[in-house]
Amino acid sequence: MTPESEQARLALSRLRTEVGKAVVGQDAVVGGVVVALLCGGHVLLEGVPGVAKTLMVRAVAAALSLDTKRVQFTPDLMPGDVTGSLVYDARTAAFNFRAGPVFTNLMLADEINRTPPKTQAALLEAMEERQVSVDGTPRPLPQPFLVAATQNPIEYEGTYPLPEAQLDRFLLKLSVPLPEREDELNVLRAHHHGFDPRDLKAAGVTPVAGPAELAAGRAAVQRVGVAEPVLAYIVDLCRATRVTPALELGASPRGATALLAVSKAYAWLNGREYVVPDDVKAYAVPVLRHRVRLRADAELDGVTVEATLAGVLATVPAPR
Repeated sequence: MTPESEQARLALSRLRTEVGKAVVGQDAVVGGVVVALLCGGHVLLEGVPGVAKTLMVRAVAAALSLDTKRVQFTPDLMPGDVTGSLVYDARTAAFNFRAGPVFTNLMLADEINRTPPKTQAALLEAMEERQVSVDGTPRPLPQPFLVAATQNPIEYEGTYPLPEAQLDRFLLKLSVPLPEREDELNVLRAHHHGFDPRDLKAAGVTPVAGPAELAAGRAAVQRVGVAEPVLAYIVDLCRATRVTPALELGASPRGATALLAVSKAYAWLNGREYVVPDDVKAYAVPVLRHRVRLRADAELDGVTVEATLAGVLATVPAPR
């Protein structure tokens, strides 16, 4: 590992501690966001209201010196409200482009399933192509660019569930759990002593890395080695989801490539220049849980996607 690569790894490894000054007990989720940034992917954050999803994204952006914008997705939100639109300027008698909130480094799409499919689809080009086309003119987005979308798993009234094609654009689906008792106590202690979630500087969150470290990290992740048996293991896991009786839709080859990229990033963050099977297992569920679909009868029987994927991991032999 080169000195530049090691310096970037150490800087990004400090991110969890820095974000922990504002967000308590969500280290695993923060780690997932860092992995997504290293892979150039996007994350879907699922959790009940009040578990600091928005605060966490803002804290990550502050600790990485990245620009961030938040969009509250509502039923009346239009595609132009996200991507931007042409505005007529009477002084010049010309139409000028006014950039939307998608022109940022870290975009928080809050409650993405509350907006109609037309507006959801407006994000597809931005997520996949890293550009926005308005009036036929492509406009590149800033780099790095990541969409962190949130959705509430317990409230479906008045929502528009994301279709499989759009779910597949998210690299990871991260579950944001309720905090443990001690963590929740620490949250109350912080608020009791004046913590203001709108003032991250007062909480002590300072930049520990930046775009340069992210770029160095991405380059280093590309150089991480993967042995042929580990490649075969990733393929076998994804193929196993296609024949599992409880699933009517298994992971596509895009799921396999996503699992490969995430495994390489996770291995690099752990100081290795090669991927081991445990790296694959560590993120197999977050990578695949939104790319598979349960059969209706299995869902009625109380089977969950997570339990099904755990069974796949237990049955597919890992290389030694």
